[in-house]
Amino acid sequence: MKKLVYFVSVIVLSLVLISQAACAPTTGDQKPSQTSQESTSKAVETTDQASDKAQDLVKIKVAASPQPHAEILGAVKDQLKEEGIGLEIIEFTDYVLPNIATQEGDVDANYFQHKPYLDQFNAENKTDLVSLGPVHYEPFALYPGKLKSLDNVKEGATVGIPNDVSNQARALLLLQDLGWISLPQDKDSLELTILDIAENPHKLKFSELAAAQLPRSLDDLDYAIINGNYALEAGLSVADDALAVEKEDSLAATTYANILAASKDRADDPNLAKLYQALQSETVKAFLAEKYQGAVLPVQGD
Repeated sequence: MKKLVYFVSVIVLSLVLISQAACAPTTGDQKPSQTSQESTSKAVETTDQASDKAQDLVKIKVAASPQPHAEILGAVKDQLKEEGIGLEIIEFTDYVLPNIATQEGDVDANYFQHKPYLDQFNAENKTDLVSLGPVHYEPFALYPGKLKSLDNVKEGATVGIPNDVSNQARALLLLQDLGWISLPQDKDSLELTILDIAENPHKLKFSELAAAQLPRSLDDLDYAIINGNYALEAGLSVADDALAVEKEDSLAATTYANILAASKDRADDPNLAKLYQALQSETVKAFLAEKYQGAVLPVQGD
C-alpha cells in the first residue's frame, strides 16, 4: 500500500512540473519575440521616413529621348534631390508626342529638340511651348550606307535625310558644305527644303524619312544624314563612323542646340529653373565629355 501511494505521489508531482514547464515561456522564446518586434518597428520607421522624404520632394516629370537626353537628365537626379526636387524621366522615341504631352500638362517639361524644330512645331500645331534655354549640341553627320566613301560620289546616289523642315534644312547645309549641292542665298537657310536646291551636279536622289527611321534604313540608302541622338541609339559613332560632320562654327552648330522646353505658363517655374541650372552645371559638362567623347557637346545658356 505504501508503495502504491509513493508511486501515485511521484506521478502527480511529475504532472505538475510538466504543466508548469509547458505554461512558462522559455528564454529562447523571449528573445526571438522581442527581436521580431524591434525589426518590425524599425521597418515601419524606415518606410515612414522614406515616405516622408518622398512627400517632401517636389516631383517634376520631363519627357526625353532615350539618348542622350534621358541619360543626361539621369546625371542630375541626385543633385536635384538635394534641392528638394524629385525628377521623373519619361522616355519617348519620336519628335511629336513629347511636345503634345508637355502642352497638355502630362509632363512638366521636355528635353529632346532644338529651337528651330520647336518653332516649327508651334506654328504647325498652334501650341505655345517655349525654350527655357540651350543645354547641348549634337553634331549632325553623314553616315555610310551602301557607299562607304565620299570619293567619286556615284551619280544618282540616294541620300536619306529627315523629313521635318528644320532638320531637312540642316541636312542640306551639310551637303552644301561638302560641295555636293548649292542652295539659294536669298532665302532663310533654316527653312530650305529639297525643292529649294539650286544646283545638284551629282543628280542626287533624296529619301525623306522620319528622323528616327534613318539609322534603320542605312542598308537601303547610299548615305544618310542622321540626328545625333538617333545615331547614338543606333550605336553609330561620330568619331569612328561618320564620313562628314558639321563644323563647330557652322550656322547649324550655333543654331541647333538642344533645349529644355515647357509650356508658356510654366516658363517662370522655379523648379524648372533649378532643373535648367543643374543641366548647365560642371557635373553635366564632365559627364558629357566622359560618356560621349565629342558626340554631345555642352552649350552655355544665354
